Amino acid sequence: MATAPSTEIKPADKIAIIGLGYVGLPLAVEFGKSRPVIGFDVNKQRIAALQQGQDDTREVSSDELAAAASLTLSADPADLADCRIFIVTVPTPIDGANRPDLTALLKASETVGNALSVGDYVIYESTVFPGATEDECVPVLEDRSGLALNQDFYAGYSPERINPGDKTHRLPDICKVTSGSTPAAADQIDALYASIITAGTHKAQSIKVAEAAKVIENTQRDLNIALVNELAIIFNLMDIDTEAVLAAAGTKWNFLPFRPGLVGGHCIGVDPYYLTHKAESLGYRPEIILAGRRLNDDMGAYVANGFVKSLLKSGGTAQAGRVLILGLTFKENCPDLRNTKVVSLIRELEDFGLTVDVWDPVADTVESDAEYGIQLTDAPALDAYDGIILAVGHTQFKDMGSKAIRAHGKPGHIFYDLKSLFPRDESDMRL
Repeated sequence: MATAPSTEIKPADKIAIIGLGYVGLPLAVEFGKSRPVIGFDVNKQRIAALQQGQDDTREVSSDELAAAASLTLSADPADLADCRIFIVTVPTPIDGANRPDLTALLKASETVGNALSVGDYVIYESTVFPGATEDECVPVLEDRSGLALNQDFYAGYSPERINPGDKTHRLPDICKVTSGSTPAAADQIDALYASIITAGTHKAQSIKVAEAAKVIENTQRDLNIALVNELAIIFNLMDIDTEAVLAAAGTKWNFLPFRPGLVGGHCIGVDPYYLTHKAESLGYRPEIILAGRRLNDDMGAYVANGFVKSLLKSGGTAQAGRVLILGLTFKENCPDLRNTKVVSLIRELEDFGLTVDVWDPVADTVESDAEYGIQLTDAPALDAYDGIILAVGHTQFKDMGSKAIRAHGKPGHIFYDLKSLFPRDESDMRL
C-alpha cells in the first residue's frame, strides 16, 4: 500500500501566490523577503506595472517591492511548474442575484491543478462559504492533476484579513487563522505562516471551521452597521443628531464604535451572501443576516431621498439641479472601486433628474469610467452646485476643511456630510 508523501515544508520550497491583488501582493512580498516566491496573475498589465515597482492598489510601496529579493513576477503558468506550495488569493464576488461567483476561484484551481505534483500544498485564502475548499476546489485540483487529496497532495485554508488602505494593521501585524486537510498538514501550514506573521497564528480544528470563521467576521460587522443605520433613520425622524447619540453612548466601556454609512466593498457587502447562500442550500433561511443586508443595500436610496427633500424645501429644483459627490471608492483613502455603494446614491440622484459630478482624488478615472460609466472630475467649479454630498471620508477632503468644500456650492446650497467628517454646525445634513 502506497504511503502518503512527506508533509514537511522546507525553507527552500518555492511558493506560488495565485492572484496579486490587495491580498496576494502583500503576501507575496512578505514571503519573498525570506524564501523563493512566484507572484502569478493572469493580468499581464498588472504584472508589467509591478515589475516597474508600481502597485495601483497602493498596498505595497516600490521600496517594499524591491525588498522582496526572492520574489519573481509572472503571468505565465509554465513558471509554476517547480513550485511546491500554492496559495490562492483571487477575488470571490457575488453575481447580480447576490449569489456566490466562484468563477475566478475555480479557474485558479485549474491553473494550480495543472502544475500540481506529489507532496505539494494548496492553500486558499479567498473568502468562501464553509465547505467550498473541499467540495468545490479540491475536486478541480484532483481532476486536473490526477492526484488525490491527502494521498498525493495536501490542502489548507487560511482566511485573508487584509484591510485595504490601512497602513497601521499590515499583514504581519494581524493574527492569522490557519488550517489543513490533515493534522500534520495543518501543523506545517501553521508553521509556514508563523514564519512571517509577527502577531501569531491560530490553528483552527478544520478547514470548514477556518472558512466559517472568515465569513462571520464581516457578517458580524455588516449586522452592526445595519443596526446603526437603522438607528440613524429613527433618530433622523426624531430630529436627533445620530453622531451626538453615538458619542454619548460610546462613553460606556463595552459600547461598540460602529458608525452609519454606505456599506460596499468586496468584503462586508459581499461575504454575508456566501453564508446565506450555504444556509439556504441546507434549507434554512437566515432572516437576521438578510435583513441587515437589505437595510444596508438600501442606504443609498435613503440618503438620496432625504437629500432631495431638503433640496426642494430650500427652494431648489431636482430637474435642473447640479450635485457634487465627494468620493467614489468604497472606503476612505483606498482606490478600490469594487461594489462601492456610492454608485447607488448617484443613480438615485440621477433618477430624480439631478446632474451629478463626482470628485475623487484617490480613484482611477479610467477604472471608474470602465466599471460604472462615471467620468470623474478633477477640478469641480466654484459656486456651481445646488448640493454637495461628502460620501467618502478621504483625508484630502478632511484636510480641505468644510469651508473650502462649501465654496463649490451656490449660495443656499445643501451640504450633506454623510461621514460626519466635520462638526455638526459645519454642514446642513448628517446621516
